[in-house]
Amino acid sequence: MRQSYRDKQARKARMNQEKKENKANRNFPQKLLKVEKNREKPAEQDKKMYDDIVYGRNSVLELLKSNQDINKIFIERGEKVGSIKEIIAKAKEARIITVELEKAKLDAMTKENHQGVVASIPPFNYCEIEDILELAQNREEEPFVLLLDGIEDPHNLGAIIRTAETAGAHGIVIPKRRSASVNSTVSKVSCGATSYLKIARVNNLNDAIKKLKEAGLWIIGTDGAAKTDYYDENLTGPIGLVIGSEGFGMSKLVKENADILVKIPMKGQITSLNASVAAGIVMYEVVKQKGEKLKEK
Repeated sequence: MRQSYRDKQARKARMNQEKKENKANRNFPQKLLKVEKNREKPAEQDKKMYDDIVYGRNSVLELLKSNQDINKIFIERGEKVGSIKEIIAKAKEARIITVELEKAKLDAMTKENHQGVVASIPPFNYCEIEDILELAQNREEEPFVLLLDGIEDPHNLGAIIRTAETAGAHGIVIPKRRSASVNSTVSKVSCGATSYLKIARVNNLNDAIKKLKEAGLWIIGTDGAAKTDYYDENLTGPIGLVIGSEGFGMSKLVKENADILVKIPMKGQITSLNASVAAGIVMYEVVKQKGEKLKEK
């Protein structure tokens, strides 16, 4: 009996030990996953640290000229030639701290061609739609606003911002979802135009369209299936020009809310244009027609 009792106790002890080991083995992947996640945190923090930057000589120069807030400017260590001298002089004049760094550290900040200069800035300061309309009113001009529906590529967004600024648009409206936001890549591609052009970021693009209509703007949508070519439409009044994404165009509801739809005629085998190119074509038709209207007066 004693032997049987001891055997039972030993078996029970072994079973308990096996349960503990099995539980430990089951939890091991989760513990390992937690460790891996913790390992990723420093890299994520580094990426976030350098997210609000502007890089490239032209972009940083335009940033300095615009008198926007700049936390610090990082300059590549070595010989200072060309426009870098002007950047350093303007930074000194504005009492902005400049720090010399090795090229490898600047490379880590941008992952792209920084041309030896990176500016650390506060998060981009989006405006309200009312601010865009107020700017048009202060200039005594009819509002010219771009609405971007689904432009997710930051290079396209930067190129559109650059063209919009040169075309005299009063501002751009982008949605918070399904859209690129203004970041270092957008600032670089825009050649500093983000420092001058008002950009509103809204929860719902259709609500923005409604607000602009109430302010008296005509909403012109660009759509490949439209019947009217863009140059045959009257684009001289207060205009809200909608540019859709390359792959899908405007969303269904945005298209329905547009007052007029126009298209860019396609003559070749390729049946679509880059979104920023399409935006530029129609924007400068607006510029042309508004200019002709002024001459008539």
